[in-house]
Amino acid sequence: MAATLKDATAIVGIGQTAFAKQLPQSEKELACRAILAALTDAGIEPSEVDAFASYTMEETDEVEVAKAIGAGDVTFFSKIGYGGGGSCATVGHLAAAVATGQATVGVAWRSRKRGSGPRPWKNTAVQLPTPGQWTRPFGLLRPADEIGMLARRYMHEYGATRDHLFNVAMACRNRANANPAAMMYERPLTREMYMTSRMISDPLCLFDNCLETDGALACVIVSAERARDCRHRPVYVHSVAQGLPAQHHGMVNYWNDDPLSGPAWTAARHLWKQADFRPQDVDVAQIYDAFTPLIPLSLEGYGFCGRGEGAAFTEGGALEMGGRLPLNTGGGGLSEAYVHGFNLINEGVKQLRGVSTSQVPDAATCLVTAGEGVPTSAILLRS
Repeated sequence: MAATLKDATAIVGIGQTAFAKQLPQSEKELACRAILAALTDAGIEPSEVDAFASYTMEETDEVEVAKAIGAGDVTFFSKIGYGGGGSCATVGHLAAAVATGQATVGVAWRSRKRGSGPRPWKNTAVQLPTPGQWTRPFGLLRPADEIGMLARRYMHEYGATRDHLFNVAMACRNRANANPAAMMYERPLTREMYMTSRMISDPLCLFDNCLETDGALACVIVSAERARDCRHRPVYVHSVAQGLPAQHHGMVNYWNDDPLSGPAWTAARHLWKQADFRPQDVDVAQIYDAFTPLIPLSLEGYGFCGRGEGAAFTEGGALEMGGRLPLNTGGGGLSEAYVHGFNLINEGVKQLRGVSTSQVPDAATCLVTAGEGVPTSAILLRS
């Protein structure tokens, strides 16, 4: 029988800083604060940390972080590419390292000053990567422009409307309204506000786009055996997958036979193949929401509905508490904070611990996904 990572490791600690449009601390300080908070939450000393995983876009690195927190000898470290597509893969890499004996205590983190920092596409002195040479000269300057084009294609082919995108934005905002840590805490959204807000990249309006956030988050991964002795109920890493489809072209999928079948479909096939349960058994989902159209596309890719049915899935309060699939229960990237999706990982842990600010009763299974539209990753968590 082939070896798997199924339930071999668990997330035992989570930590985060405050979220705001502008924080005074450096990204390094924010990273260290989040990591130390996660270790305290787990009841594990920094000197026991021997593995790190983060994003290639992370400006802090394991050398400086390890010194600053007082880690011991480090025997595993990795970085995952593609921005938000790398979030869940950080947990997956550490799970593999711990399960195979390469490390014993792993820390994954993301620290970012997107609210007060620069936008990468504004640096015109840097030579465009190959995908950008086929998009930016033709007006697709930002991720919002690229996803806007995919959204318009989706609307044209399947009859999705702005009302469906509003359902997504509203579900996330409703959850943030109950979360004191969210940037949109106690800031309600109405349909009129949504429909009359300014366009960012048609058909995406202001509320279809994620927040601009400074902040950091981290989590701690250990073996399932050790997890039983930590401070909180273990949240097991049940299944892990990354996805890079054939002939992929970031965001716009120019070369794919079907631009609307993105990396989620590739990741999902492997994710469910390794799992003991199916989409209908998922109690709560944390689906990457840098832009509202990514939700219906991901619902289809991960098998919650059929092709072209993702928009209709959002109707009737399906994504709200008590609905078919409660979604992004901390507020997500749209309304809690946008830190390249890491807050979705921590929120999944909170749900399975039973301590979320929008708790799904008796939640025992959770899907967490990374960015759709780019090479991506996903994890299934269970209590």
